[in-house]
Amino acid sequence: MSIENVRKYLSQWNLDSKILEFAVSSATVELAALALDVIPARITKTLSFKSDESCILIATAGDGKIDNSKFKAQFKMKAKMLSPDEVIDLTGHSIGGVCPFGIENPDVKIYTDISLKRFDTVFPACGSSNSAIELSCDDLYKYSKSLEWVDVCKGWI
Repeated sequence: MSIENVRKYLSQWNLDSKILEFAVSSATVELAALALDVIPARITKTLSFKSDESCILIATAGDGKIDNSKFKAQFKMKAKMLSPDEVIDLTGHSIGGVCPFGIENPDVKIYTDISLKRFDTVFPACGSSNSAIELSCDDLYKYSKSLEWVDVCKGWI
């Protein structure tokens, strides 16, 4: 189970006990916002894109959308999402529970979008379609082992 991998991964910082599990689905931004009783923008969605080596994961605010021109300028390639099967193969997580934690594939590159910085805390998934954890943006960046803050989203305020 992917959530167990995330739990084990976060336990190295004693964060495993902060994982929230819900009796309802949190597989979409809207469902997660309802489960947590927060605005959708505070939900961290982790988007997965093809790269030459493997894939790129970008943790973004729930109301952000990828800006193709910004993405191409940042990564020098066109933004092309992974298929659901590719997501599982490359990240170990299924759609609805994709998160930047516990990624065992060393070729996966993780980035964090600046759209999250307007919040004190945000809620990324934890490897299942009914889990999340509340973290500061700095902690999300740190514990996800993000390589860089990027500006590749549009549509957020």
